[in-house]
Amino acid sequence: MRAVVFDRFGPPDVLRIADLPDPEPGPGEVRVRVRAAGVQPFDVAVRRGAMPWVRVRLPQTNGQEYSGVIDRLGEGAGFAIGDAVLGSTVLNGYAELVCVPADTVVRKPDRLDFPTAAALVAASQTASGALNELAVAAGDVLLVHAAAGSVGTVATQLARQRGAQVIGTAGPANHDYLRQLGAVPVAYGDDLVEAVRATGLAPTVALDAAGGAAIAQSVALGIAPDRVGTIVDDKSAAEHGARVVRAGRSPSRLAEVAGLAARGRLTMPVRAYPLADVVAAHTAVESRHGRGKVVLILEP
Repeated sequence: MRAVVFDRFGPPDVLRIADLPDPEPGPGEVRVRVRAAGVQPFDVAVRRGAMPWVRVRLPQTNGQEYSGVIDRLGEGAGFAIGDAVLGSTVLNGYAELVCVPADTVVRKPDRLDFPTAAALVAASQTASGALNELAVAAGDVLLVHAAAGSVGTVATQLARQRGAQVIGTAGPANHDYLRQLGAVPVAYGDDLVEAVRATGLAPTVALDAAGGAAIAQSVALGIAPDRVGTIVDDKSAAEHGARVVRAGRSPSRLAEVAGLAARGRLTMPVRAYPLADVVAAHTAVESRHGRGKVVLILEP
């Protein structure tokens, strides 16, 4: 099978396509022929060597999100060959074949295409878990830092469906996009506090997917530190008494969001790259610009 590997830590161009042995599913596992694989900042950090607690054995594969079709079953897997699925994996998603535990796999709704399914995997679980941990509910005003990214995109829409108002930070080019999601857009930067106050809304809870000054700015706006959550900035959270919100993987939460997307109640823009263009895909994620999700497309 073809898969993306890197032989050393470094910039995006350390990534290359390699031919690797086809994996075989063990008991309770399924093998998925991957149609699309999500690319996330975690993958970038692993490639850079910026996550020393992640066990890496060079040459190392990468990727945590997939969608595809089951083509082989381990004993007791509980699926059928030909089932379309999506889910999380560990450091091997950028490949034509992945073997995963069957109890982590989510059935793909028929109305959800493979690229969008892969794009939703991490963002759905991260955003829904964070909103649960922060107890976002009707009557809240949620400030989402980096609202045009994949996690921000899902968090904004889920919060609106809970009855919360949303203020979203993004560059001016993405302000119309945030309005389409139901958020009040503001520009990030040094003037963020004043820009939020100018909306006339008083935020009661914040989700930081940007880092930098986001937590300090949230606290400066009067949000109680225990209702400021970050998925990216543990150090700043400790300094300000804010929360690190990493709820972990949850197939049930992923299935719920995938169902919303299939019914047209949630959208996720996809920026698609062929597997052979993985260097460009990583470069795009590393730029921290753009909206929605970067996804690698594998041929059927």
